Amino acid sequence: MVLNHMFEVMMIGLASNLDNAGVGISYGIRGIRIGKGANFIIASISFLMTLLSGITGTWLSLYIPSFVSRLVGAIVIVIVGIYVLYQPFIKKKMLENPSNRNLLQRILRQPEEADLDHSKTINFYEALILGAALGINALAGGFDAGVTHLNVIATSFAVGFFSFVLLGVTDYIGSKYITVKFDPLATILSGILLILIGIHQI
Repeated sequence: MVLNHMFEVMMIGLASNLDNAGVGISYGIRGIRIGKGANFIIASISFLMTLLSGITGTWLSLYIPSFVSRLVGAIVIVIVGIYVLYQPFIKKKMLENPSNRNLLQRILRQPEEADLDHSKTINFYEALILGAALGINALAGGFDAGVTHLNVIATSFAVGFFSFVLLGVTDYIGSKYITVKFDPLATILSGILLILIGIHQI
């Protein structure tokens, strides 16, 4: 049981951050550097958003039966997985109608827009904005951990850890070795993994 829970925690941490890999590679290709300080800020925001949504899920689970909690968590994370899979179609629509996008949407669709001053380096303020955009993906994972009685603290640390590692490593790899965009594949993998986690919990 403990190993099974740890596996779910790690999978939530990974699935919540696969988009970070796409963003990191996109940044690397464009020569936009994410320093360790900025990366830590982004990871910390993902950690906090996971923790807050996990606490909410835990609170909700106190008032509903255990099997209902797991069902709710599974349904939420599957719905989010389906939504993530739909992102490429949303992106295409938004590119056709750019006036319909706010700042967070623009950053999620075109990550280089987080570099507001075009300095090719993500500063403190830009890291806060990028962290908020990327941290949205962690909300469902945290909530799912809470309602299904996974360790919320461990899940939050897993999300923060994978955020820091994937964003840092892929930014470096993108700047050195990769000449094609990876973010569509990362989005698809993230959606599929979230759906599989939800199905596994039912």
